[in-house]
Amino acid sequence: MPQHVSSPATPKHLETVIKKEREYSWQVASSLFLSFKYAWAGIIYAFQTQRNFRIHIGVCTLAIGLSIFLHLKPVEIAVIGITSGLVLALELLNTAIESVVDLTVKQTYHELAKIAKDCAAGAVLISSLVAVLVAATLLLPPIITLILSE
Repeated sequence: MPQHVSSPATPKHLETVIKKEREYSWQVASSLFLSFKYAWAGIIYAFQTQRNFRIHIGVCTLAIGLSIFLHLKPVEIAVIGITSGLVLALELLNTAIESVVDLTVKQTYHELAKIAKDCAAGAVLISSLVAVLVAATLLLPPIITLILSE
């Protein structure tokens, strides 16, 4: 539902409906606890249904675990954590966009639906490639040093 107050093209009765629906929207998640509960439900849904999300979780865990094992500087661990978190967040957004698109077009094919889904997946791909580049830049030198010292 649009969140605009009014425009010249909006009929008066529609303005009232929009205003009334938005007036009570805070009741959907009436507490901070419920907001977190709904957010956690989205993460659980993605973990249970999205293979790529599980892969990203595994790679993220491995990268941070290696960072700690190799005694990287806290700022380097933070950079790996931030880039990994970005990948996970974009994977969640990708799942949300795919769900909304599927809801909208149902079982039919639409070129704009394909574009939306492909672009969302492309955002995840770009963030994943950047995260791999960051992790490789920070993890490979100490790994090579460790291998050569033995």
